[in-house]
Amino acid sequence: MARVLVTGMSGAGKTTLLDAVAERGFRTVDTDYDDWVLPDGLWDEPRMSALLAEHSTVAVSGTVENQGRFYDRFEHVIYLRVPLPVLLERVRTRTNNPYGRTAEQQADIARYVAEVEPLILPGASLELDGRLPVAALADRVGECLRSG
Repeated sequence: MARVLVTGMSGAGKTTLLDAVAERGFRTVDTDYDDWVLPDGLWDEPRMSALLAEHSTVAVSGTVENQGRFYDRFEHVIYLRVPLPVLLERVRTRTNNPYGRTAEQQADIARYVAEVEPLILPGASLELDGRLPVAALADRVGECLRSG
């Protein structure tokens, strides 16, 4: 069994993917919810450390500046990659999260793709195309969770 981090830009489909993984019976934690991210935009490190110490099989999603501090505790770091035009369309039309609807937020997303994505990709053990069907992506994450 394994710990898996699913990371990627806003609109990549992390929440949708984690919901599908949870439907397959795996424990999941979406760090965009339930106060995993502190007001400074970083993960609550003691809380994340406890989660990863307590659970040998868990899928976590999120993209924060301090996530790299935890890479050695994940057996797989999966980067969910989606082209910028698709990201922007998704954040404009999604109903589960208001982030990304304003021009300023969309400009931030474009900047993150240009500046942050290249920093995250080298630490990823697997890159998946976030445009693939959710079921296929969830199958792949499930394989990683079972593989250890």
